[in-house]
Amino acid sequence: MKRKRYAIVFDTKKCLNCKACTVACKFENYVPVGDDSYRLWVTEMPLEGRFPVLRQEFRPSQCQHCENAPCEKVCPTGATFRTAEGVVLIDYDKCILCKACMAACPYDARFVSKKHDAVEKCTFCMHRVSEGREPACVETCPVRVREFGDLNDPDSTVSRLLNQRAYYQLKPEKNTRPRLFYLK
Repeated sequence: MKRKRYAIVFDTKKCLNCKACTVACKFENYVPVGDDSYRLWVTEMPLEGRFPVLRQEFRPSQCQHCENAPCEKVCPTGATFRTAEGVVLIDYDKCILCKACMAACPYDARFVSKKHDAVEKCTFCMHRVSEGREPACVETCPVRVREFGDLNDPDSTVSRLLNQRAYYQLKPEKNTRPRLFYLK
């Protein structure tokens, strides 16, 4: 049996910018409310069209869980590592706060956690996934902008979406091979 390869597929055309994903993530992962630290965020893209017919896209983002993760390569202590499923995680006990991983990440997806006294980022809520649940951001989205699943399972929602629709990834020129996909 093949190992799982977890990924998230975004249908940004559905995003309402309600921030339910951001709030759910903060509460699920005990990221302090009221500070500027986020494991995930939503970017407001520029308005398109001409008045009165305007549209705006909202682009959720987070750690890209790259297959070719520059943050993992520069970590001097091995605190940043990838699981068998390809999820990039941080061993807080090994992190020395050198911030090399923060500098290496082309997606600005890491921050210093006062709670852990270490660098922190999205974990795909692996504590939930190991229980058979979805990441908090996926579960809470009222319009299912996010789909989480196994790329190695051809019947998974993420695989089906990527086979049926065109998609793009952020910063392809960086050759990080991210596990986040944005439907066109």
